[in-house]
Parts: sequence; structure tokens; C-alpha cells
Amino acid sequence: MPLYEYRCETCGEKEEKLEGFSAPTEHACEHCGTAAGMKRQISRTAFNLAGGGWHAQGYSGPAPEKKEAAPAPSSAPKGGCAGGCACHSPAKDN
Repeated sequence: MPLYEYRCETCGEKEEKLEGFSAPTEHACEHCGTAAGMKRQISRTAFNLAGGGWHAQGYSGPAPEKKEAAPAPSSAPKGGCAGGCACHSPAKDN
């Protein structure tokens, strides 16, 4: 459940409430009694992205250079059959 911040538009009183996503965006102020005086505020979050990327450099920053990965060594036989054909399978005697 998210933690919402509310502020009374009449008296300026502030409060935080742990409520569900469907909670109403306003309610009565317990401090001054104004009906629907407490309005939900937009506030900062504790969400933090770590590492590099667009969030560290911003959208207008230079794009990080991509490093090409070295090709993985192949254990498959050369010739295009990938080793699953009859020419690379051991012979079976019936």
C-alpha cells in the first residue's frame, strides 16, 4: 500500500496516510473541521535507479558506446550442419 501525503487547503495542516490505490483524493480535515479540506499532494518518492543509463545521464546526454561482444567459440563441426546430421553421428550397427 502506498503512503499518501495530504494537506488542508484551509489551515495548512499536513498528514500522511497508508492507504490503498483506490482511496479518495480528499477527505475532511480533523484539525480545522473543513469538509474535503485535506487534498492529496504530489510528493517525491524513495524510488532510486542505480547504475548508468538514461537516468544517470539524462535524455539529452551522449549515448553510451556499445561494446561488441567477441564471438563465442563454437564446438559444432564446421560445414554448416551443426553436428546434428548423419555425417557426424556415430554409426550404429543393427
